[in-house]
Amino acid sequence: MENRIAVIGIVVENKNIVSKVNEILHENGDFIIGRMGIPYREKNINIISIVLNAPSDKINSLTGKLGMLEGVSAKALYSNK
Repeated sequence: MENRIAVIGIVVENKNIVSKVNEILHENGDFIIGRMGIPYREKNINIISIVLNAPSDKINSLTGKLGMLEGVSAKALYSNK
C-alpha cells in the first residue's frame, strides 16, 4: 500500500488522558514527520497537530484510536499526492 501525507488534528479536553495520547503517538513515531502542540489555557484544552507519511489504513487506525479516548477528538486531512 502506498503512503499518504496527512495531518491529524487532535483536541484534548481531558488532561488526565494526555499521557495515553502521547503513548499512542509514540507507538506510531516511525510515521510522524512533525508534531505541534498548543496548550490553550484559557479554555483548558490542548490542541495537537500531527503530520504523517503513512499508509491510509495506519492513519485511519491512529485517528480512530485517538478519537476513542474520552475527552479527545481527532480528525485526519489527507493530501492529494
